[in-house]
Amino acid sequence: MFLGDGMSLPTLAAARTLLGQRAGRPGEESQLSFEAFPTVGLAKTYCVDSQIPDSACTATAYLCGAKANLGTIGLTAAAPRGDCAASQRRANRVHSVAAWALDDGRDAGIVTTTRVTHASPAGAYAHVADRDWESDAAVRAAGADPRQCPDIAHQLVHSHPGNRFKVILGGGRREFLPEHVEDEEGAPGLRADGRNLIEEWQADKARRNATYHYAWNREQLLQANATLPDYLLGLFESSHLRYNLETDPATEPTLAELTEVAIRSLARNERGFFLFVEGGRIDHAHHDNHVELALDETLELSAAVARAAELLDERDSLLVVTADHAHVMAFNGYTHRGGDILGPSDDADSDGVPYMTLSYANGPGHRRAEGSKRPDVTQDADYRELRWRSHADAPLASETHGGKDVAVFARGPAAELFAGVLQQSQLPHIMAYAACVGDGARLCDAHSAAPERD
Repeated sequence: MFLGDGMSLPTLAAARTLLGQRAGRPGEESQLSFEAFPTVGLAKTYCVDSQIPDSACTATAYLCGAKANLGTIGLTAAAPRGDCAASQRRANRVHSVAAWALDDGRDAGIVTTTRVTHASPAGAYAHVADRDWESDAAVRAAGADPRQCPDIAHQLVHSHPGNRFKVILGGGRREFLPEHVEDEEGAPGLRADGRNLIEEWQADKARRNATYHYAWNREQLLQANATLPDYLLGLFESSHLRYNLETDPATEPTLAELTEVAIRSLARNERGFFLFVEGGRIDHAHHDNHVELALDETLELSAAVARAAELLDERDSLLVVTADHAHVMAFNGYTHRGGDILGPSDDADSDGVPYMTLSYANGPGHRRAEGSKRPDVTQDADYRELRWRSHADAPLASETHGGKDVAVFARGPAAELFAGVLQQSQLPHIMAYAACVGDGARLCDAHSAAPERD
């Protein structure tokens, strides 16, 4: 399952246009790798208690198969955000398709460009009343007891199903290290309990007499790709991985490279595997109104999907690509065919002031009007630099999510079931049916036992 965090429909249209324009074409006719998949549907993204979702309640939906409350992960809507006691009640917990796969003898793993403890990947393994409880210090700061409600990093290392993931690749070293310990690049940890969870992960694998490898840079990852240990943990930044356009390729792997290593590792299990891959920084760039970064991160996800499609046979491997929620980037104006997707519209407002083809309904890109006219953003001193902010209507410190449906693309066994307008929480149940795991196993058994009809 590939997840473009915040990958709205306008983001897809703009990203494919940028892809073509980078190749010297008009752009609009271009196609992202997964847009060639035979099945396309839409998913409704709302939370139980919120019209506009976040990445926590949506992760619970598309990975665990249940709608949830804003900010909660791996819990039913009976657990309010921040309620530690409610999160510990077994009846309030829901389990992910990754756990269903493991229980059936498959392998599982996660890959992300965010912290591996961030909301989206945490949906694969955590049960937590607040998505911000990534380390014990965050649990304590909220007035809860981490001994009663373990933090997300602790759950990944010590609890089922995270402690059985064969591959964990992303960022977030700080959530695993004590406050007094600096990581390989000099950034301090955040943990207040004095525990080094990276070392505890290594010790756990040693006790199992398994081969294991911890990587913090690209070279070490490629070494692991050559040897393929039983377990692989890669944490490549203190927090999130850097944006592709701002990274150092000598030290930080691409999402496609991470995906290939994960697939090669997990594919050794003859029974199969479940892998979650997130292009998580699409969302972060949108929140900051950095439209070029958001579109480029979308292209990186497309490249990762293309690599997976090359490695996996369509006859026995289901690939699903979707988003968790939308954003409020607008693709607007009456620009001529092939017009610069990152430039101004051919049109102008009623005062004759230019506006951008891609702009935002709200966010940090707001410019206050001087007099009765909007400011001309094309006159900004940093206009079109990588971190130049496109115009936003309502001023906010961070651009918001949108409530629009998101696309679902599928290729492989049972792909046709992803067509139509779906509840987001249906997605893992369809995947489970295709793989015959979890509740889907009973449906598979019933289907195979049904008499054939003439």
